Amino acid sequence: MKFHLFAAFGACVSLGTQTLFAEAYMPSSSASASRTERTFLSAVSVEPKVKEIDVATIEDTSDEEPVAFPPPLSQLDRLKRAAVFWSKAVPIVANYYGLIGSLKLQEILGENLDDEKIEALWNEKHEDGAQKLYETIADLKGFYVKTAQIISSRQDLFPKQYTDALSVFADNLDPMPASLAKAVVKQELLNADEAWEDVFVEFDDEPLGAASVAQVHRAVLTEKYGGKEVAVKIQRPSIESKLMGDIANLKALSKPFQNSDALPLDYYTVFAELEAQLGDEFDFVAEAVAMDRIYNSLTRSMDGSVVTEVPLVMPRPLPGLVSKRVLVMDYLKGVPLSRAREEMLKNGIDPDSPEAQLFGRKLLTGLTYCFGRNILEQGFFHADPHPGNIFVLENGDIGLIDFGQVKQISGRNRETLAKVMIALDDRMSDDNPEDLEKIGNLALELGVELNDDAQDEAAAAVGMWLFDGSIQNLPGGYDNAELSPNSPVKELKSFPQDLVLVGRSAILIKGLSDRLGIPWSLSQQWAPIAREVLSGPKILDNSRVRFRSVASTFKEWAKGRGTRFVQRLPSPVRSPILKVILQLEERKAKAVERKAKAAMTSKK
Repeated sequence: MKFHLFAAFGACVSLGTQTLFAEAYMPSSSASASRTERTFLSAVSVEPKVKEIDVATIEDTSDEEPVAFPPPLSQLDRLKRAAVFWSKAVPIVANYYGLIGSLKLQEILGENLDDEKIEALWNEKHEDGAQKLYETIADLKGFYVKTAQIISSRQDLFPKQYTDALSVFADNLDPMPASLAKAVVKQELLNADEAWEDVFVEFDDEPLGAASVAQVHRAVLTEKYGGKEVAVKIQRPSIESKLMGDIANLKALSKPFQNSDALPLDYYTVFAELEAQLGDEFDFVAEAVAMDRIYNSLTRSMDGSVVTEVPLVMPRPLPGLVSKRVLVMDYLKGVPLSRAREEMLKNGIDPDSPEAQLFGRKLLTGLTYCFGRNILEQGFFHADPHPGNIFVLENGDIGLIDFGQVKQISGRNRETLAKVMIALDDRMSDDNPEDLEKIGNLALELGVELNDDAQDEAAAAVGMWLFDGSIQNLPGGYDNAELSPNSPVKELKSFPQDLVLVGRSAILIKGLSDRLGIPWSLSQQWAPIAREVLSGPKILDNSRVRFRSVASTFKEWAKGRGTRFVQRLPSPVRSPILKVILQLEERKAKAVERKAKAAMTSKK
């Protein structure tokens, strides 16, 4: 019963699972690259339009009717928003406490209900709570939408009623009027001697998507600016003060409970970390720099000698059309992953078909490869891969958008993380004492701190839980469920601030694998990258082309072309072929698993 209450409370206080794992335990400090680093990178990577303008005071100076820009929130407005949220959230939690009290009373009176009736009562509370939370977030928007996105992506953790009700916030927020969006673009991008028609041939008034910070419009540039089809990301005026005000209110309201046992987590520390983390998400120049840096790091092998094919499509910013509040970039045709199932059904594709299952494996493989290389090789990575930021493109490729949240981790932590992946991959068994000690010591080396009464296996259990989703039984008898009172996460006293977003990204990929029903081990997939990182750069003769590297690149290219060709075939022909491909993929995965188990056995 306590599990249900914690889940409801986590939803109501805008946490989501990744904050349960890590963000709850961090000191308040920035989780993004330093401003000095970003300033230097922006100088060498993009050519931003430098216009420092207070959006709230802008007036449209064209001949058209002036557009009213919303002013920043006042302190009174912030307090009103906080009061509305808590007046709605507290009754939801109180209803769960009421149900627990009622069930305990019936138990004392000897009127025990069967499991089916108890489950029905819980489902009734979930339905009511989910609807009320949806209505509250729909009314307030702002920072609370970020929370809804997190909760809806974790169907393995939160009750289905909550994930279903909040899934609409993944990419479908109320947009600002087209007139206001255009006014922001004019003030941010257009030069003094330029008219709208000098930059845009087409500009769709209906946005492609609208999120809490910004919305995106499809447009076509004039020949002067390249004549290509683009996506224009436009920041909502005064949104920074609204989102940061929401977090400030939550910090103030949660501070009195910081050392209280009444709540499952230290929510004050959570909101302090989120406040620092989100502060840089409003600078689109920094986002453009991050897009280029991450893309460039993936297009070549670690030693820089070989061009590599990136399994994810990433938009590129257009130099000269980037400012702090407007970002013009490549246009990706597709739908967000949050709407992929709906699109499959619309196109007559069974979400459980071999085609869908193959796509699921392709999705996990692409995300795992890119995040593994970025985290372990460069230490710089996209830190917000929720389903609204992952796109299913028209040609079947996978796109990754929104580089507003990125993270740079230290070289030392990168190396220790690589050692953790190798230790997890090389372990003889899930309960071998020597392996558990090695994994646990590496976790402690990263800066993980455990409760004083934690079991000896706790540190290793946290590492295995986080990076190996294929494991069934954690050492020490810990549960896999993150919100369970017996989860190894509950043994965490603190988690290293530098690795908060690594944990968050790992958990989001883990959540996708659970949602797709595909057992997935990040450590197994990342171990080869980790071994290459620790072996150091190789000295190569650049005057000769390595045949093996060229052959490997060609093989991946041919595989991708072949898959796309099959996907274009008529359904009666396509389905049997994809079924065979899926069977081969599953056999390959099982063969790798058998090989790993055999290696464990041989070490015993």
